[in-house]
Amino acid sequence: MVINVYAQYFKADAAFSGVQRNGALVMLISDSEAGSITYKAAVSFFPHRDEEDYAVSYGAYFERELYAGKGRRSKKKENEYLQRFREIVDDIAKENNASVLWDEPLREARFE
Repeated sequence: MVINVYAQYFKADAAFSGVQRNGALVMLISDSEAGSITYKAAVSFFPHRDEEDYAVSYGAYFERELYAGKGRRSKKKENEYLQRFREIVDDIAKENNASVLWDEPLREARFE
């Protein structure tokens, strides 16, 4: 079962495939199945051409696996990952010549 533990939209500065990406959807993803759990940090950069444009394209999607192993969902682990989340996403963005503008959220955070 895949769950977005945390998801939020922010303004961004990036260009992929010749398209300026002014928005980013950042996510902490939990995937559990048959006694195994995986956590990933992910960011998807999308055009966000106007205030109504939240069409997330996955042509500029990047993720990093944070943990994979036996077990189940853990609030303690999730809190630890959330403490370092911005740093992790910044590293992913930097590797792809992009940036998430953390001080400019486009929507409120969602937690599950």
